[in-house]
Amino acid sequence: MDFEMVMQELEALGKERMKKMYISNGAHEPLFGVATGAMKPIAKKIKKNQPLAEQLYATGNYDAMYFAGIIADPMAMTEADFDRWIDAAYFYMLSDNVVAVTLAETDIAQEVADKWIASGEELRMSAGWSCYCWLLGNRPDSEFSATKLASMLDLVEKTIQDSPDRTKSAMNNFIYTVAVSFVPLHDQAVATAKAVGPVEIKRDKKKSSILLASENIQKEIDRGRLGFKRKYVRC
Repeated sequence: MDFEMVMQELEALGKERMKKMYISNGAHEPLFGVATGAMKPIAKKIKKNQPLAEQLYATGNYDAMYFAGIIADPMAMTEADFDRWIDAAYFYMLSDNVVAVTLAETDIAQEVADKWIASGEELRMSAGWSCYCWLLGNRPDSEFSATKLASMLDLVEKTIQDSPDRTKSAMNNFIYTVAVSFVPLHDQAVATAKAVGPVEIKRDKKKSSILLASENIQKEIDRGRLGFKRKYVRC
C-alpha cells in the first residue's frame, strides 16, 4: 500500500464521534477520527515501513501521525528523527502515545528520554517520563539502574506539583509504573506516592482532574499484579 491508498483507507474509517473525542483531548484539524483498533487490519498488510511512516507523520493529520507510529521501524530511527517527531507532536496523545511508545522500542530510549525530561518543555518532558513508563512496563528489571530510578523518584517528589499539567500526569504515571512494574523500588515508589498526594490536572473548559497514584498502586496490589510486564509496547 502506498501513501495515497493509506490516506484513503484512513479517511473511510473516520467517525464523527471519534473525531469529536480526539478534538476534546487536544487534537485539531486535519483529522478523520479513526478508532485505533480499526487501524490494525491496515497495519497487518503493511507491517513495518519507515519511509511510509515518515510520509504519514509529516501530514500533520492526527490519524495519519498515529498510524505512522504503528508501522514505524524504531530501530531505523535516529535521535534526530525522534527529535523531529516530538517537535511535530502538538498534544499529549501524540507525544506520549506515539512518539514515546515508538522510542521505547529502541536502544537509545533512556538516553533520549533523559534529555527530554531535562528540557523544560512540557510535551518533551511528558514524552520522556512516558517513555520510561513504557520501558518499565515491558523490559526486565535488570535493564535499569535502581540508583537512577530512585533519583528520578526523588525528582518527581520535589518537582511534580510545580510542573506543567501534561508533565505532571506523566510523572504521576511514572510513580505508579515503578511501584507496579519495577519490584526493587516498589517500597520507595509507594512512599513517593504518599508524599506527593493528590495531583491536580487543569483541563480547558472542563473540571480539573485529580490524580492519586497511591490509590491506583493499591488497586494493582490487590489484583496481584505486582511485577506486571506487558509482552509488547506497541499494539
